Amino acid sequence: MTADGPPRIEPVAVAWVVFDVGETIVDETRMWHEWADVLGVPRFSMAAAVGAVIALGHDHREAFDFVAAGVDRRAVLARSGRPPPARIEPGDLYPDVRGALAALRASGIRVGIVGNQPRATEDALTSMDIEVDLLASSDGWSAAKPSSAFFGRLVAETGAPPADVAYVGDRLDNDVRPALAAGLHAVLVRRGPWSRIQAALSPIPEGTIVVDSLSELADVLRPAAPRDSPGAASAPRGRGSRG
Repeated sequence: MTADGPPRIEPVAVAWVVFDVGETIVDETRMWHEWADVLGVPRFSMAAAVGAVIALGHDHREAFDFVAAGVDRRAVLARSGRPPPARIEPGDLYPDVRGALAALRASGIRVGIVGNQPRATEDALTSMDIEVDLLASSDGWSAAKPSSAFFGRLVAETGAPPADVAYVGDRLDNDVRPALAAGLHAVLVRRGPWSRIQAALSPIPEGTIVVDSLSELADVLRPAAPRDSPGAASAPRGRGSRG
């Protein structure tokens, strides 16, 4: 401790920061509320079901079994005439996203967005004019978190050494632990139900960078010095901005 508060943490040097999607850059509240409305169940019951599957360590889709067991939700959705709740709209972006990504890019750090998502997410984010250097999805890669194949592909796409890449996510199981295991820097953003429930049930791994807002990233990360290696000089692949 210092007279002014906690000791200052030295920023970590990285060449890339890659972001998860759900509850990292996208607020999924609207999606879950719409599913509750489609199924005719109270929104509070749906929220409780999501919390239960998180605490149990189960797949998020099992939340539907708690509130609408045996119901074909796809058929109910089709009959309702509503748009699919899992779409991503501009209003779903957390308010700190655009500013945080712009600040990182302005500092010289390349930015990517890749999560466990369908290809449609790539199209949705592209239409929002979010400036990134890499945009992809698990569906497009045929590899999903927390597999080593996903993080291996991520590192290959950046063309940087794992130690020069930070992965930002809200989950310990899908984001933080596998990123650290792959040799990346892991950043946990504490928002949404996964980050809060999982952190309450198990310790945050040593070496994890923890933030409460993406706006804090510019303070805890700094651009890495260029490395004299072919990988460091490689251009990023995948969909991205020319900005």
